[in-house]
Parts: sequence; C-alpha cells; structure tokens
Amino acid sequence: MTEVLVSDVNLNTVCERLEQHCCVVDQQQNNQQQLQQPETPSSAIKRHTNTGAKLWGRVRSKLLRQKLDPQTVQSKNWHMDVIEMNGIKVEFSMKFTSRDLSLKRTPSKKQSGVFGVKISVVTKRERSKVPYIVRQCIEEVEKRGIDEVGIYRISGVATDIQALKAAFDTNSKDILVMLSDMDINAIAGTLKLYFRELPEPLLTDRLYPAFMEGIALSDPAAKENCMMHLLRSLPDPNLITFLSLLEHLKRVADNEPINKMSLHNLGTVFGPTLLRPSESEVTKGHITLATDIWSHDVMAQVQVLLYYLQHPPISFAELKRNTLYFSTDV
Repeated sequence: MTEVLVSDVNLNTVCERLEQHCCVVDQQQNNQQQLQQPETPSSAIKRHTNTGAKLWGRVRSKLLRQKLDPQTVQSKNWHMDVIEMNGIKVEFSMKFTSRDLSLKRTPSKKQSGVFGVKISVVTKRERSKVPYIVRQCIEEVEKRGIDEVGIYRISGVATDIQALKAAFDTNSKDILVMLSDMDINAIAGTLKLYFRELPEPLLTDRLYPAFMEGIALSDPAAKENCMMHLLRSLPDPNLITFLSLLEHLKRVADNEPINKMSLHNLGTVFGPTLLRPSESEVTKGHITLATDIWSHDVMAQVQVLLYYLQHPPISFAELKRNTLYFSTDV
C-alpha cells in the first residue's frame, strides 16, 4: 500500500516518487521475465518495456482529476484507489490539505543552527555574505552533479538529507567528508530543504504581492524597472544569496543537453520555494480556492524566478549603485 498525502505544493513530488516506483517495479518485472523465459521473443518483452511509464501516466492523470474535483478537495477523508496494468498493481490512498497548512513554516527554536533560522542571523554569525550551507551545497553540485540527469528534480534519500541537515545544524567537523561521500541528489535535496525551511521565503513575505504584480506587467520596460527595483528592496543577505543561487542554476541549465534540466524546469522546482505568500496573506483571504492556487499563484512564482534566470547577469554592486542613484535623484 502506498500512502500519499497530496497538498497544493507537493503534487509534483508525489508524482515523481510514483514515477520512480513504477519504473523500478517495471524493471524488476522485466528482469524476472527474462530469467524465467530466456527464450521469450524480444517483441513480447518490448510490450512490457513501457509499463511503468504508462502506469505512472494513469496515476498522474487520476491524481490531477481528483485534485480538480471540488468534492474531493472539500473532503477530509482518505480516498482509496487502485490502478493495475500488465500484472503491476499500485494501491494508494490520498487526501488534500489546505494551502495554509502546506505553507506554514516553523522557525527553529535552536538559533545556533541554520535550518529554520533567519538568513540574516546565520550570515551575521558566520560573518559571511552567503550561508555556508548554500555555498557548500552549490560547490558540491557543481563539482560532481552538474551532469546528473534530473538534478534538483529527483528526490534524494530522506535519511541522507536529514543526516546532512543535522550535520549543518551542529556545525559538524565531518560535513565536508559527508558531502564528498553523499549521493548528489541528497545534497541537492538538502539545499532545497534549507530554503523551504527558512522562517520566511528568500524573496520575503513583504515583497510577495509586489512580485506577483510586477511579473504580470505587460510593458517590458515597466516590468524590467519593477523587477530590478524589487531585487534592490531585498535585505542584503537575501539578495546576495539569491544572486548566488541564480548564477548556479544558470550554470546547471547550461548543461541541459546532458542533465535534462532547463531554466524552466529549475524555475518550476525552486520558484514556489523561494517565493510564497505569507500566512497573513492566506488568512486575509489573499488565496481562497485550491484551483486558484494551482493555476495562478504557483505559475506566477515560477515565472518570477524564470524571469531572473533568463535575464542577463545581475550584479549586486550595480544594483546598489542604482539604489544610490534612485535615492538621490530629484
């Protein structure tokens, strides 16, 4: 039995895991078939080659249909279902959580750590411009994960990610050894987890409505001025960290022919993590229906990050010079 808790922001992750599960089961079935029937014609085996992919397609389709069903969304009960194809059966249960619960970020009570601690607190403590965890994870991904297919999209092993999280939180002396030995997807997952667990998103709660308005502007010049002004409005630790991540993701996308991760793919992975509405926006009724969230807010979050990813290199020093210009211009 595969139990799946589906929320408005983790549907892609759920689908990725089901896809991986289906493909693994599919491969196991193919291997077993070949062992039991070594003389099976290749055409017979070929019919089963894409069973996992097709099964995954059915699961994804059913999840999306259920997600858009108002009665299912309003129900608080688990919904049981079974999908079967070519002898492979996937049994799963799912229910939906409201956006306000999935957005909730819990600040760390241990301010000596890095997860769940304000980025300004971490950089001040470390006397750095970019948190150590961000720098080290980026460095390791660029060292041996830049050509990894699906980097940042494929989930790492949860226990490995939690081990890295604990090591960074305690400032373990073994961090560098752990990073060099750990599966690269776990390191990528640790970086995503760090940004996801910040007390507020990297692009801040305060500026969220302005980012949503800026990305919707139709005039290119007005949009450019607005989007650059919003970056200038970020606190320095947030801005410098964001620019570092931005350049890293661009380098990852440069290897798209190998790793299959385009700018749009990376924007889809990181956009909703770096840019989310605050809990106060949710409680005020800024976001109401699940369908509105999926079709509007998440897409806008992705578009904001994609805008910066597609933009020519952005210099922190240049942004600050423009800040000084705008503040003294009469």
